[in-house]
Amino acid sequence: MPRTTGTYRNSTVTGETVRAFVPAALPPAGPSLRVEGPIDAACARAMAAIGKLEVAASLVPSTEWFLYGFVRKEAVLTSQIEGTEATLRDVLEFEATDHATHEDDVAEVCNYVEALTYARRELAKPKGLPLSARLLCEAHRRLMRDAGTRRGGNKKPGVIRTSQNWVGGTRPGNARFVPPPADTVPGLLANLDRWIHGRDPLPPLVKAGLAHVQFETIHPFLDGNGRIGRLLITLLLEHWGVMRSPILYLSHSVKRHQREYYDRLSAVRTDGDWEGWTQFYLACVEEAAEDGVAVARRIFALTGKDRGRLMSHAAATVAAIHLLDLLPSNPIVTVPRAAKLLGTTAPTARKAVEVLERIGVLRETSGKQRDRVYAYQAYLQALTADEGRG
Repeated sequence: MPRTTGTYRNSTVTGETVRAFVPAALPPAGPSLRVEGPIDAACARAMAAIGKLEVAASLVPSTEWFLYGFVRKEAVLTSQIEGTEATLRDVLEFEATDHATHEDDVAEVCNYVEALTYARRELAKPKGLPLSARLLCEAHRRLMRDAGTRRGGNKKPGVIRTSQNWVGGTRPGNARFVPPPADTVPGLLANLDRWIHGRDPLPPLVKAGLAHVQFETIHPFLDGNGRIGRLLITLLLEHWGVMRSPILYLSHSVKRHQREYYDRLSAVRTDGDWEGWTQFYLACVEEAAEDGVAVARRIFALTGKDRGRLMSHAAATVAAIHLLDLLPSNPIVTVPRAAKLLGTTAPTARKAVEVLERIGVLRETSGKQRDRVYAYQAYLQALTADEGRG
């Protein structure tokens, strides 16, 4: 029995008639999504991988280390899917020095971090915004801050679109996909809100994947839909108790399989293939969790080894030990930044930096005599080693 996933509506955009797709409300119906068999097995594997990731994260001395690096890594990767060139190192150097290569791209990545932080903070407040279209609009406002200046044109941060948009192609007539007409968007988002807060018995991990597809299909903003749609997965997994914190950088797996990602989204709309999408999505979750476990193990081994080296070194100081403990959440530092982090004088901070440089933990990267920049090089390598996969 064929599955109806939506309807088409003709509309005129820039003088040409296009067929805009209006998705049916969730959950998938006619027939319902089949979760038994392969999908059930894939969900079990993904949940087991997430469990291992949370155990691995708990072994790291500070969960803040883990959260700091993983949130920024996800921010970089989700932005790269949309065409930015900033690397994790670019972002960390900007945070340490206020100077950046690919300045505009770095700003977009930092905006994503701010959007995620804002949304999580709201959800944690007793009277904060619920997980809803309104919350996503506020996250979008932060994500797209100053984007009009950088990209050209007004991207209307935080505002649901009032005009037709399209995906791919140079105009609606040759687009890869034309989302629903603007007048249907508020109602579609309201339906999505109701489903998210309803009692659908599907596994929460599966539901997060369905919500992502529905949001991407609605495409409610003029820009930034992909990043907000992936952010929605992160928020839902925490909101529904699948994970305790956003330490799954799913965008890395999506980026590895980017063509299939778009093909699977398209197949839902054209063929009703929710099963194919769900299996693909769950495989990405499993892969991303396994990546995270490997990173956690590398971080745990590295920081333990470096702490042992420092503690046994004759030149070790209390400030140097304290700075080493702060480096995983500040892996690029200057002497003024180190002084601020330590709450001490510049000479004391300078000595701490020099001790860590002497034992090979920090490496000077600027090549300057003044305003020198130091990186916890091995830590950055441990955090990004999996980016060569795929």
